[in-house]
Amino acid sequence: MRHLFLRLLILIAQIVFLCSCGTTSLVQHSANEEKPAHPSTIERIVERGTILIGTTGDYRPLSFREADGTYWGFGIEVAGEIAKRLGVGIQFVPTSWPTLTADVLAEPQIFDLAIGGITITDARRETMLMSEGYLANGKTILCRASEADRYQSQADIDRPEVRVMVNPGGLNEKFANENLTHATIIVHPKNEEIPSLIADGEADVMITEITEAPYYVQTDARLAAPLLNAPFNHGEIGVLMRKGQDDLLQMVNATIRQMKADGSLRKLYEKYGFVYE
Repeated sequence: MRHLFLRLLILIAQIVFLCSCGTTSLVQHSANEEKPAHPSTIERIVERGTILIGTTGDYRPLSFREADGTYWGFGIEVAGEIAKRLGVGIQFVPTSWPTLTADVLAEPQIFDLAIGGITITDARRETMLMSEGYLANGKTILCRASEADRYQSQADIDRPEVRVMVNPGGLNEKFANENLTHATIIVHPKNEEIPSLIADGEADVMITEITEAPYYVQTDARLAAPLLNAPFNHGEIGVLMRKGQDDLLQMVNATIRQMKADGSLRKLYEKYGFVYE
């Protein structure tokens, strides 16, 4: 009888042990289901302690990289506000206009977002995410000040004898190829060198943006932007990133809205010589 009683106690203990294991397993399984398989973009950035920002560094005064590696510009300061909102540092990652889309979509990921003179377009929105605009933009020209009267319309530029210089891979080259079919198009690899080449007579006209042209007119008396107040088109500059980063996009948009609301964006306009609308 005593032997039977001991066997019964062992059986009960085994049942309790199995039930407790099963409950623990269920709890663990439930916890695993509730825990996201992958952290969000913002979580990854905060955990890293640094936001990786792609920028061309060749577009005064929006994004420029000095010889010592330091970056400055309107877009660079907006990037600083984004990093401040996240509470992280910034690491700038070089990109270029010809490789911008490929770099945004690269695997493994090269940077979290790209900034600095990137125009919002439907084509970009088809394959990537773009923020709300933070700076008005539009195509215009730079030419030699001595020839400013010669270029008063797009038709004045679209002539075989007019040498139009553009940087490769971006919207400037695209605009020139689509709209200046009679002019002589010259592609130069370094955007920041083109204004000086125009002033030196290596080409006649540079296709640029209303955000870039004023800087060169102010810093080089040999240059003019006769169509600055009558751009060929209108657009806005925004922040570019890969799809699937909706939490980061929302945070960037919130930063831009806050900068508009608290007047800090207006101050950047004034600092870099833009008209705030």
